[in-house]
Amino acid sequence: MSSFSSSRRIASVDALRGLAVAAMLLVNNPGDWGHVYGPLEHAAWHGFTPTDLIFPLFLFIVGVSAALALGPRVDAGAPPGPLRAAVLLRGLRIFGLGLILHLLAWWFMHKPEFRVLGVLQRIGICFAFAGVAALHLRVRGQWALLLALLAGYGALLQFGGVTLDKVGSLNQRIDTAVLGRWAYEWDAATGAAFDPEGLLSTLGALATTVFGLLCGGLLRREQTRALLLTGVAAGLVGWWWSCWLPWNKQLWTPSFVLWTGGLAAVALALAHQWIDRLGHRPWGRAFGLNAIGAYAGAWMCTVLLAATGWMEPLYRTVFGPLGARLGPHVQSLAFALAFVAVWAIIVWALDRGRLHWKI
Repeated sequence: MSSFSSSRRIASVDALRGLAVAAMLLVNNPGDWGHVYGPLEHAAWHGFTPTDLIFPLFLFIVGVSAALALGPRVDAGAPPGPLRAAVLLRGLRIFGLGLILHLLAWWFMHKPEFRVLGVLQRIGICFAFAGVAALHLRVRGQWALLLALLAGYGALLQFGGVTLDKVGSLNQRIDTAVLGRWAYEWDAATGAAFDPEGLLSTLGALATTVFGLLCGGLLRREQTRALLLTGVAAGLVGWWWSCWLPWNKQLWTPSFVLWTGGLAAVALALAHQWIDRLGHRPWGRAFGLNAIGAYAGAWMCTVLLAATGWMEPLYRTVFGPLGARLGPHVQSLAFALAFVAVWAIIVWALDRGRLHWKI
């Protein structure tokens, strides 16, 4: 999600945010979950696929946006109190919207349990955290915060005396004790619970957002070369650290933070050069300007199709002939691409009408 609207929007930031949202819709809406190409799936546990970069890229942009929107106000001497209250309130609204979407899925799709945490809830928490950090910490303080998050969370995982397997990990134990049946995964027989957007892994997500905050400061100061080098260095450190602490999106390990953060920073530096300096078209910008509307609207559309029973006949009738000729994987991908295309038309029309939904 974008942070506060700023007088100077940077098209590359909106474009990257939009591409992340479009990619979310693509990987979240295959026609058939049993026939998905490998790169469009998350790593089963340890490891990395292109899909594993999408959510970290989005949280990275949340931090970048906080730097762009709040940094100038801090430099101008604006009192932090009202800005802090606005940041916390917006974070709470994003969190609340996530709860509403989960409530709709639980009610209309007859899910056995209600899930408390999720993607929007994590975005709301990270948005509020990054905003407060932008208001109260200078650059050195932000770097110190990032290092504390990485070192502290890394120490908990590596020296906490527990396994890095899903069952038995410190993350799983905490989710079981606190979330229980309201987690993404819950075993009624054993009482064990786990959530990929769970409590302890939020430390890693916060680190990703703070790294975005720091990179947003570099972008705001037009230090593109420093931004690129920071991304390369972070990626290399994340790759090196993965030899001891593997990349793992569901645990959001510190090595995963630095690897994906480094890739995101390099992407931002290249996009800034390509779009903002050379003037090329900002593909994805319409999605970026209506990120909340696209994500929430697509969620509700999926719930509606599933709840009314329209999903299966739509998939079979419209895309079945394609599957018969080219195979089920192509059919499934075609549905996902069509879903994204429909929402691309919607956000394009909203942007043409200057309708940008803010929460």
